[in-house]
Amino acid sequence: MAINVADWLRSLGLEQYAAAFRDNDLDGDVLPEVKGDDLIGIASIGHRRKLLAAISTLKSGVASVAGASGDPITPSASPVRSVDAERRQLTVMFCDLVGSTALSGKLDPEEMSNVIGAFQKACASAIGSFGGSIAKYMGDGALVYFGYPEAHEDDPERAVRAGLALLDAMSAAQMPRPQVRIGIATGLVVVGELIGDGAAQERVAVGETLNLAARIQSVAFPDQIAVGELTHRLAGAAFDYEDLGPHELRGISGATRVWRVVGESGARRRFDSRVVKGLTPLVGRAEELGLLRRRWDDARGGDGQLILLSAPAGFGKSRLTEAFREYLDDASIPYLQYLASPFYVNSPFYPFIKALEWTAGIVRTDPDAQKLDKLEAVLQGSAESKREAAPLLAALLSIPFGDRYPPLQINELVQKQRTMDVLEEQLALLSRRNPVLAVFEDAHWIDRTSLELMDRFVRRVAELPVMTIVTYRPEFAAPWLDLGHVTVLKLNQLGRNQVVDLIEKAAGGKTLPEAITGQIAAKAGGVPLFIEEITRSILESGDLELDGERYVLRQSIGDFTIPSTLQDSLIARLDRLGSAKDVVLTASILGREFSYELIEAIAPVPQATLLADLDRLVQSDLLGQRGTPPQSRYTFKHALIRDAPINRS
Repeated sequence: MAINVADWLRSLGLEQYAAAFRDNDLDGDVLPEVKGDDLIGIASIGHRRKLLAAISTLKSGVASVAGASGDPITPSASPVRSVDAERRQLTVMFCDLVGSTALSGKLDPEEMSNVIGAFQKACASAIGSFGGSIAKYMGDGALVYFGYPEAHEDDPERAVRAGLALLDAMSAAQMPRPQVRIGIATGLVVVGELIGDGAAQERVAVGETLNLAARIQSVAFPDQIAVGELTHRLAGAAFDYEDLGPHELRGISGATRVWRVVGESGARRRFDSRVVKGLTPLVGRAEELGLLRRRWDDARGGDGQLILLSAPAGFGKSRLTEAFREYLDDASIPYLQYLASPFYVNSPFYPFIKALEWTAGIVRTDPDAQKLDKLEAVLQGSAESKREAAPLLAALLSIPFGDRYPPLQINELVQKQRTMDVLEEQLALLSRRNPVLAVFEDAHWIDRTSLELMDRFVRRVAELPVMTIVTYRPEFAAPWLDLGHVTVLKLNQLGRNQVVDLIEKAAGGKTLPEAITGQIAAKAGGVPLFIEEITRSILESGDLELDGERYVLRQSIGDFTIPSTLQDSLIARLDRLGSAKDVVLTASILGREFSYELIEAIAPVPQATLLADLDRLVQSDLLGQRGTPPQSRYTFKHALIRDAPINRS
């Protein structure tokens, strides 16, 4: 299994050793075989132990039950049920080289080996960049998992982005190469099963999703990506697609609808890609919206304002910001939108680069001269200041400018600082015409360089007619709490009446049966996103029928499953808990509420570890606590976390 060592070290919080690993030729091929003595002189004792523990997990491997041809493979031994086997939603990517057999007949074996090596290297880079895991290379193919061993809330989108990156990398390869076909499918699997014996043991994922990805790959066109229905739905509007219609896939029951990925869409934000069906009216945020309006009045009068808008995922930070923009409804107000992304946390200036491109209307297909024209058209200030700013910002956007401006004969550090100066001054110049609204979304994903510039922005706005809103999740430690022009705004869960109101609005103004409303309220825990997705899932299930202005049950309905739109997010939150995840899984069988005495009796961890894990779960707002151990009692604050489809199979 090829591993991107830098990404692996970064996932452990030990990225400082990347250069040492590179200097000692500890690459992805040899990493699983590294021993303790190999790390002496490279890492401290504590970090050596951490590295060796992580390396031991690599040796177990993650294997496939599908072959490069897409044909199912019967494991060489019956799976052995493992305590680590989990039932979870997984996005599976199947990549295959087209025409490799014919090419191997034309090339020298060493040349063909180089072609396969280049393909595998491109796979490792593209997949690693988006948090995927290469389960297995199979000659001229690769099986990839997104969602295991670590889940992300947007694994289907990550898979498609990784596929596009792989196609780009292969098209740029300077050697004879076959084309690539990619198939992607999403669904529930059991992952972590052990098969084989002794040294041949490996972990596999089991489920129809793997075969579905292989079959979808077989109908993809060369150098294109095909996705299944659930992947298409979960990736939202982040991409443009061509509907390839229903296909009868061998070994898959019923017709399977398949889409070809055309490319990225024009959707700017993660929020935009999730509102394909339209926005549900805002519920329960009147007080917060009123506060934003008052702060805007202050900013418009010249007293710049900084709003720190904090809440966990799904609480409606972007929805509230959108409602505020709708309230302003004034095209003359400059709106600056800076969007951090989980895909570009290590890309300097990423939010500012995208903001410049959007403001100027620059698209990839524009000729270089036209890109430069568009950039110059949106620059503020005198002709002289524009001449100074244009080459710096053109360099930031990777636009050639040598025919129009002299080269930047400055070192990298000076260029960085002057670029920051120009961007900060552009904000000040823009605010001289009209009050400005600037929004930094998802600051918990912002890169370090952008955070440095962002710090300059939020301090500068105190003396400008600018209102800056910064949205982030609680794990981000905002460094501006002591500023005099800051307002901290934390979104809470919705109350019972607000939950009922949102359910009705998500149902198009129709009333749901009281029993169903009660189930939704109990499961969603006052989280707006959960409420909307569960309501939509029930409406799409066919268990209800419309009778005038209300829905009625077609038949009795039991407890409903977690919508697929929420499963990745919930599992990702559990995966981030480390060892505390096992406590959640153990506690989930005890019910919504449990005592310390009971969890201690069945938890397979030492008392000190259990106490630390329970404390972490309370601090993470997943559990509520009454009393102190050993007399304490705990309650799951979110029933969906308790019911997340990751329970040991």
